[in-house]
Amino acid sequence: MNIQKLKVALVDDDEDDRFLFQEAISQIHIKTELSTFDNGQKFMDYLLAPNSKLPQVVFLDLNMPVKNGLECLQEIRTTPNLKDLSVAIYSTSSSEHDIDETFVNGANIYINKPNDFSKLKTVIEKVLQINWQYNTSNLNKENFIMRL
Repeated sequence: MNIQKLKVALVDDDEDDRFLFQEAISQIHIKTELSTFDNGQKFMDYLLAPNSKLPQVVFLDLNMPVKNGLECLQEIRTTPNLKDLSVAIYSTSSSEHDIDETFVNGANIYINKPNDFSKLKTVIEKVLQINWQYNTSNLNKENFIMRL
């Protein structure tokens, strides 16, 4: 029996955060194939390359050099073959401005990076269990922010 792996991408310039995310996702009960990128430009180059395997869920940091998360989100939502990607903003920022900007620009969910490893595992697992096909149809500001 071939068990399908969920394709997940993490775009984050912080090496420690990428390492913790990789550790956490390896310990959850969902089979995943994780790709990591240390800036938004590398991620967008990957997505736009011919024959690239698109992720099913993207965890996107906001504050990055070269191309930030908001710029990536805007490019994803305006590119026909990428516009339906499920994008989880994954940021240390809890600024209302950042939350509003990402909501208006089409992110699916907003997550404040947990500062506890077990909470990180819980957040990742909850996000990966969401049926994105149906979740976005009733998206509103109250269910946009994931809180633990």
